Amino acid sequence: MSETAHIDIDYIANLSRLTLTEEEKKLFASQLEDILGHFAKLNEIDVSGEEPMAHPFPVYNVLGQDTPGSVFTPEEALANAPKKRDHQLVVPKVVDDA
Repeated sequence: MSETAHIDIDYIANLSRLTLTEEEKKLFASQLEDILGHFAKLNEIDVSGEEPMAHPFPVYNVLGQDTPGSVFTPEEALANAPKKRDHQLVVPKVVDDA
């Protein structure tokens, strides 16, 4: 892809906080130029008559009605809990008071 501007791979690596070898710089610069070439091909397509969309197919809300159903008792909900107290799960402390 010789018609594109030179890619400053050192600048991109610095933004990405990457340390690259000279071989990696050559490889990644070539790959980035190829990717930009694909975008250039996409820019050639006339999409003036097309509406922007978020999905290729129509998306409809498929949620059902929010109707109450059977509920667990606190004892049933905590039946498999390794530790429980006052209808609550007991978990190890993860935050220090310091």
